[in-house]
Amino acid sequence: MSRRASLPGASELFRITSSPALDLPPQAPAEPAEKPKPAGNGRTDQLARSAAPHGSGRTKHDAKITVYVSGEELVAMEQARLTLRAKHDLVVDRGRLVREAVAVLLADFDQHGEESVLVQRLRVVGSDGGETEG
Repeated sequence: MSRRASLPGASELFRITSSPALDLPPQAPAEPAEKPKPAGNGRTDQLARSAAPHGSGRTKHDAKITVYVSGEELVAMEQARLTLRAKHDLVVDRGRLVREAVAVLLADFDQHGEESVLVQRLRVVGSDGGETEG
């Protein structure tokens, strides 16, 4: 009798365990290659899609940025994430939370301009020597 353990091969480890046809969402009809451009800067349509009640979830995104936050901001974000899960049954990761917050803030900026939350908050930060980039 051999003392070596019998391990499964790659074909066993990577086999299909369910019917792919049942797991895939229904396919939307193909969109035309050239869509007419919106009259504005296009950001409003993009924001409407990203701020939809059923967001994109965990999909591959085109770009990545690194944002530094304070310990207090990180704790507040985690508390918001846990509250969303506990009280609203919404399971989101930090990236999704940030994307939704940015979408909401930019939509407010597009709609209200000078009176937007973004402009008002940046004026306060800028007037007291606020943060710098780098």
